[in-house]
Amino acid sequence: MLSYYVAHADRILPELADRPVTRIRWPEGVAADHFFEKNLPPGAPDWLPRVTVPTPGSSRGRDTITFPLVPDVAALVYLVNLGSLELHVPQWRVDEEGTPRPPDRMVVDLDPGPGAGLRECARVAVLVRARLDAVGLSTSAVTSGSKGMQLYAPLEGARGADEVSAVARSLAEHLAEEHPDLVTARMARAERPGKVFLDWSQNNAAKTTICPWSLRGRERPQVALPRSWDEVEAADAGTTELVQRTLDEV
Repeated sequence: MLSYYVAHADRILPELADRPVTRIRWPEGVAADHFFEKNLPPGAPDWLPRVTVPTPGSSRGRDTITFPLVPDVAALVYLVNLGSLELHVPQWRVDEEGTPRPPDRMVVDLDPGPGAGLRECARVAVLVRARLDAVGLSTSAVTSGSKGMQLYAPLEGARGADEVSAVARSLAEHLAEEHPDLVTARMARAERPGKVFLDWSQNNAAKTTICPWSLRGRERPQVALPRSWDEVEAADAGTTELVQRTLDEV
């Protein structure tokens, strides 16, 4: 695990830069229990960067949480060495004073329901890309290392999370209307068999998504892997199968 993260540090560090990092930790290995950790680890060394941000509506009643930041290989290795196999980040960054900025990207999370998979996600991804291209937003695709995909569209950082979330919701609802046999914008399980759920809610400022290049905690760890649009289009056309990639394959 450590070797993977060090070898790919030049790719994952730009994704983590200036974003508070939530970890999923497996201290005793992936066959044992795991837990989410947002706050700075107990006993963290003074040299580990950190930022304290407001947490309105926290389920634990906290007004703020102090998160670690990961600007370099030392910070990355420190956290991974604690069993932090999965690294999750919000769609926003903090400035030099530690103040949260508006989101610098929009995420469209593609979650396949029972009977659907990456082939269906690829079909939906191509539809989403066309919609966002039409309004001048470029998109990149990441297979999540779990079941589905995420699509990211860079933003100029001038709109708040609520506005970005509303745009993502509108996109999801319009595609669900146009492709009711393929897309749903509703989380209800009864709506999801054979379809791809467009989870627009991941743009909420309090939520995070798996960081591109992060591992997922499994016996054969898979990678949240950026994919080319050639790969996605080939999967949509049925000429190539799109699959989640393991650590060893990456």
